[in-house]
Amino acid sequence: MSYLTENVLPFWLKNAIDYKNGGIYTCLDEDGSIYDTEKSVWFQGRALYIFSCAYNEVEKNPEYLKAAKAIYDFLPKCSDETGRMAFTVTETGEFIQKRRYYFSETFAAIGCTEYYLATGDEQAKQKAEMYFDIAYSIYKNPKLTTPKFNPETVKLHSLSPAMIMLATSQVLRKINKEKYNAVATEMVDEILLHLTEYGLLENVDLDGIFVNTATGRTMNPGHALEAAWFLMAEGQYQNNDELLKVGRKIIDFSMNVGCKNGGIIAFCDCLGKPAKALEWDMYLWWPQCEAMIANLMAYKISGEEKYLNNYNMVKDFAFSNFADDKNGEWYGYLHYDATVANRLKGNIFKGPFHLPRMLMLIEKLEKGEPVL
Repeated sequence: MSYLTENVLPFWLKNAIDYKNGGIYTCLDEDGSIYDTEKSVWFQGRALYIFSCAYNEVEKNPEYLKAAKAIYDFLPKCSDETGRMAFTVTETGEFIQKRRYYFSETFAAIGCTEYYLATGDEQAKQKAEMYFDIAYSIYKNPKLTTPKFNPETVKLHSLSPAMIMLATSQVLRKINKEKYNAVATEMVDEILLHLTEYGLLENVDLDGIFVNTATGRTMNPGHALEAAWFLMAEGQYQNNDELLKVGRKIIDFSMNVGCKNGGIIAFCDCLGKPAKALEWDMYLWWPQCEAMIANLMAYKISGEEKYLNNYNMVKDFAFSNFADDKNGEWYGYLHYDATVANRLKGNIFKGPFHLPRMLMLIEKLEKGEPVL
């Protein structure tokens, strides 16, 4: 836990919190200097969640709550009159880009939930449910937003929306157990549509059938490993042994195809054909984090040594290659030979979330505590 409180969180507290305008910057160079003032709205919610969660579960450090408040107060600037959120905004909160995704809303929902638990602010609880309801309504009614694929031409079911909705409902049931238990159960079924004989795929047809195209064959090992621990955590919460077994099955598939030279690559084709994504063989920071959580959880549940070996292997790879002991935090992107591809510590997609969440959950797992 000292790595979290002495290395990772201080990096963001020192360099990224905008106490003048509110919110958090994430475009940080390796030394913590800001190279772009454009703000990721994903990370307003994600960072709010991390600092609030650290305050709730790690230590009552007033700096965590101070940072959380600065971010929480900035959220309304990132929302339009309907409550829909931008994808990126200026440093003062003017919309730059608005995407079809509703992930900004899901991350705001988990952030507001933890902030409510830290402060008792009832308005934060109301905002958490509001942001969730917006996201869930779009999930259930895709026509409310622009589809990723033409639904008349490509009839595919994507993994990431169900994954994020499951993770979001798992946090929000801290404030409304009955409502969000039902959503979590629904999302488990949606995720399991993607479990095929080849592993957990990013896209299947609407009935969960394998589609033999480049898009249908795409595997994101990091997503699959993240989904695996979401499912196992749900299995523990529900006392559902079948979900625990399914989670381990997904880990086995994912480590088999996605682990190269001790780390987890970005993408692969489940039949071994050329991968669609050009960055397929790069190592990104976040799949390493999800692999560590998933494998340690599987070991704690099953006692099978292979999962402990996997955990230690990925841990050694990640801390040897991503960690920056001089400046703090992790680099985000490595080439296949594990050399640093970009010296940034943060951008629109990388900020204080996967790494600090992993560190907090690993601490729980080491103590034998459930993550939910």
